[in-house]
Amino acid sequence: MSRTHPISNLRNIGIMAHIDAGKTTTTERILFYAGYLHKLGAVDDGTAFMDFMEQEKERGITIMAAATTCYWKNHQINIVDTPGHVDFTAEVQRSLRVLDGAIAIFCAVGGVQPQSETVWHQADMYSVPRIAFVNKMDRIGADFPGVLKMMKERLGAKAIAIQIPIGAESAFEAVIDIIEMKALYFDNESNGYKVISKDIPNDYLEIASEYKAKLNEAVAELNDDLLSKYLDGIELTKEEIKGELRKAVLKRELIPVLCGSSLKNQGVQPLIDAVIDYLPAPNDIEDFKGFHPKDLEKEISRKPSDEEPFSALAFKIACDPHVKKLTYLRIYSGSVKVGEMVYNPLLDKKERIQKILRMNANKREEIQEVFSGEIITVPDLKNTRTGDTLCDAKKPIIYEKIAFTEPVIKQSIEARTIAESDKMLEAFARLSDEDPTFQFSNDKESGQVIISGVGELHLDIIVERLKREFNIEARVGTPQVAFRETISQSIVQEGKFDRIISGKRAFGQVKVEISPAERGAGICVESAVDNKYISNDFINEIKVVARESLQVGLSGYPATDINVVIKEVTIEDDNINELAYKMATSLAIKEGLKNANTVLLEPIFEVEISSFDEYTGEIIADLSARRGRVEEISQQGAFKQIKASVPLAEMFGYVTSLRSLSQGRATYSMFFSHYEQTYNKNKKNIADK
Repeated sequence: MSRTHPISNLRNIGIMAHIDAGKTTTTERILFYAGYLHKLGAVDDGTAFMDFMEQEKERGITIMAAATTCYWKNHQINIVDTPGHVDFTAEVQRSLRVLDGAIAIFCAVGGVQPQSETVWHQADMYSVPRIAFVNKMDRIGADFPGVLKMMKERLGAKAIAIQIPIGAESAFEAVIDIIEMKALYFDNESNGYKVISKDIPNDYLEIASEYKAKLNEAVAELNDDLLSKYLDGIELTKEEIKGELRKAVLKRELIPVLCGSSLKNQGVQPLIDAVIDYLPAPNDIEDFKGFHPKDLEKEISRKPSDEEPFSALAFKIACDPHVKKLTYLRIYSGSVKVGEMVYNPLLDKKERIQKILRMNANKREEIQEVFSGEIITVPDLKNTRTGDTLCDAKKPIIYEKIAFTEPVIKQSIEARTIAESDKMLEAFARLSDEDPTFQFSNDKESGQVIISGVGELHLDIIVERLKREFNIEARVGTPQVAFRETISQSIVQEGKFDRIISGKRAFGQVKVEISPAERGAGICVESAVDNKYISNDFINEIKVVARESLQVGLSGYPATDINVVIKEVTIEDDNINELAYKMATSLAIKEGLKNANTVLLEPIFEVEISSFDEYTGEIIADLSARRGRVEEISQQGAFKQIKASVPLAEMFGYVTSLRSLSQGRATYSMFFSHYEQTYNKNKKNIADK
């Protein structure tokens, strides 16, 4: 089997945006115009092809990132439609980690919204080139220039329009291609399938010329030859503009901006053309960096070529009703066939590739071989987890793992019958494999299971999936905040263990220094022991115990933002008892926490509220009563935008309160920001501890 398309004709793209900006609808239209779908689905009707989970159909939101493949003008496009809700940001994180480019969709009314900023910065973190699409130009309040301005101010993006709308709101009827200087109309009778190119209406010639001048200037500034030509008053050709624009997108120097209305079937075909014209193929990306499994300081790389040794990253695990699990792989280099063995260097284990599937949402196509640059799934890999590398055993490499948001909310849950308890734990194990931001623990003494996630909706979906996919009814408790614990002062503490065990003396003495770290630093354990008689392996064992001792602090919450330095390890005789030194280390850490003035940290969320001016005063007063800090109030069209930082503990049930305060006319979104010390001593779930 050989490639169906050369690697230069392959595009791996994600579609990212704030909730309700039109990601899934845009993906549906792309699949329709590419010929994969023969009937248009609708998110609101629960008929969207990419929203295949029952919860997605009912709620009208995307929960799981869905992958699909389509073909356009002899190019293969692998598309990942990602969720917009902040509770499912992990799906966006892992998708961006393996994608080559992205379409950032913005609502023409809402512009740059909170989750837009979050996913934009995630794309920056993974150096993902982007183009932008301003959707919903037919909505009341649509403001294309306003969205461009917000992109520049809020995102720091060098946004440059390559299309502008003709009309807005109910008067929106077409788009102007600034490069071609043509008006594009989309035939209603063919659901926009037929694109009609016309001369630009006289009313729009002047503004189109202004945008063309801005585009020419932005492109010319990137190339000395084009700049000389531009300064001499010579018109840049469309080939020169497109060629330089593509280079600028690959370097993330410019963001081409298009516009339209996906729901009204306007502007989607030029968007697909822009994916081909400006977003990178896998071989446009720099070599993929990794490390040697036996020397993590040694950097090695793989070229995106079929001739290179095989390497891939497992970026997503999905439960499947037909097989135990599906592992999504991004193939970075080489190729692999059905029946071949691949190597997992993190686990030092081999896995057999029994099948290779190309996914189209929840439908699948079985193939026999896959090549570099592809995104595919493999069923029933026994040991591979999210973030693991698979590679050629003779040429091993480890790619950097994916970092995920920590859970900030927890809830108790129990099965209705004893018989279902074990079944429930097995289901949770599968769900946590699939979703790294979901965690669970089983308290055998109390019999309670505690589930943790990144938001109320996140846990709500988990409980629903437990019922629908695993047929388990469960009783759930009230959601509680996942607090953390840290220290406010430094302390040097000694731990000593000296016992007679089985007639032999077990002695261990360890001195540690415990000090506060910066917020968000986590736990750092280092050694300052200078003793030639103590091996590095032994010191590493002590460091592991020190870290494990901080898993649960004095108040029962995980400890964080603490630096630990192993200062001394006292050896009294040649017979070193490892257990005694581990016990001494644990004692030193626990005593140190008692003496270092521990404090509780609570999760703080950034909240953004969009409301009419008449309700602003009451909303701000309510936020203050919730210990919130209002940080910014701005005007966006007819709406006031209120930005505030509020403790998560105060935000349970906020949607009901906001509806009451605004007669149902205000909306809000919130996402995790940071942890900070809590001074709210009266909260029940703090006082209980």
